[in-house]
Amino acid sequence: QVQLVESGGGLVQPGGSLRLSCAASGSIFSINAMGWYRQAPGKERELVADISSGGSTNYADSVKGRFTISRDNAKNAVSLQMNSLKPEDTAVYYCKGTNIVDVSHYRYLAVWGQGTLVTVSS
Repeated sequence: QVQLVESGGGLVQPGGSLRLSCAASGSIFSINAMGWYRQAPGKERELVADISSGGSTNYADSVKGRFTISRDNAKNAVSLQMNSLKPEDTAVYYCKGTNIVDVSHYRYLAVWGQGTLVTVSS
């Protein structure tokens, strides 16, 4: 069974920084894309950033220039460095892995982490 576990959320003041981490566990052979999504109260879940196995990145316009996604393929891990945080960044952040293949060649189309809360407030 493949699982994704996030860490690094918390409370930060506007203008501050946080780093989120996500690690995949299980007998993993490969992971295609990994990404971060967020869901604020009363809003739909939205893409924050994602990264392919080759390192190509994609960011939401609202976080470009402030957030940086990175990936360690050897550790099946992805991180999100968040700088210049704003109150509107407050949300539960979810890690997602897409097209995960395990050592038995079973393919998981999408696996989500449990989410980690980021609160930006003074």
